[in-house]
Amino acid sequence: MIVLRLDRMLAQRKVNGKDLAERIGISPVNLSRIKTGKISAVRFSTLDAICQALDCQPGDLLEYIPDDEVGDRMGLA
Repeated sequence: MIVLRLDRMLAQRKVNGKDLAERIGISPVNLSRIKTGKISAVRFSTLDAICQALDCQPGDLLEYIPDDEVGDRMGLA
């Protein structure tokens, strides 16, 4: 499972979602969907814009969790 960690990066950079959405040119609703993981894909252009705005790497935003660890890592076990 791939998990988006945009919320962590926003907190580290002390940027709120509304400001980031404005900077990268997407709606706050769409950014919220990315932040909460309620999406099935992210365009590379959006990922590029987020990385540029937050001065980070894609790996700072994405985390792989093996299927057998999902419950434990997501607090579901």
